[in-house]
Amino acid sequence: MQWLSQIMSPGFTGFVEILILTAVFYALMLFLKDSRSVLIAVGFLLTLIVLLGLTRVFHVYALNWLLSRFSVYLAVALLVIFQPEIRRALAELGRQPMFSAPAESRNFVDSIVEAVLLLAERRIGALIAVERRVSTRAIQETGVRLDARVNSDLLATLFFPHTPLHDGGVIISGNRIVAAGCLFPLSQRPELSRGLGTRHRAAMGLTEETDAIAIVVSEETGTVSISTRGRLSRDFDEERLRRFLAAVLIKEPENTSRWSRARRHLDLSFQGMAKAEEQEGGGNGR
Repeated sequence: MQWLSQIMSPGFTGFVEILILTAVFYALMLFLKDSRSVLIAVGFLLTLIVLLGLTRVFHVYALNWLLSRFSVYLAVALLVIFQPEIRRALAELGRQPMFSAPAESRNFVDSIVEAVLLLAERRIGALIAVERRVSTRAIQETGVRLDARVNSDLLATLFFPHTPLHDGGVIISGNRIVAAGCLFPLSQRPELSRGLGTRHRAAMGLTEETDAIAIVVSEETGTVSISTRGRLSRDFDEERLRRFLAAVLIKEPENTSRWSRARRHLDLSFQGMAKAEEQEGGGNGR
């Protein structure tokens, strides 16, 4: 019963260890929450824990000893299972600064706005998604993987007619173009107008499943639309488009209060969204 008394009174050092382990496990879960492999790992761990508990309760000591020895190799198994995620994390750590510079974020927004305005002026259809917290890795796999810094000329070129990737969507993640020619899930909401174009339905479908921002350029009218949280707002001009993207994508300085940042984000993010439900019923270009 000595081990039980140690658990009941862990002491100051024990509490510190618990806090550290909690932080480590929380960080791991945040990192792996969008990975398909996490389901495999969670299932494996739960099975092992249940088997260890059952063998101890029913005094099956031989099997309990084997399972205890088998758990030693769990770390190696996790390295094999999560090898792609670990490689991706190390690559991103090497190429991204620890703190995002506001100037770089502004250039990032300017590049997107310039490309969208160029495409709208020439009435070239486009579908651009900017990934935020929820991973779009599964959708990226439906297209062609890229790894290029966001550039207005490159972004616009991807959608020019008769190019191999112009028909799909482009995904931007971490200020980089990560995939093009991607197939976005179409929104299946029955109340949507049948005149709503395929690109607009794809934008709404993506934002229903993730927290990404989807920008659509109609090839029939040149209208610029934005979808967030499954809702669509149309008729963005340059000023409104730039203001919206800056409010959502440019990180505020650290000395700004969290409440002020959240309030400004909400105010600007939903500015112009009041008529979204009415506009969903109207016709729209592809």
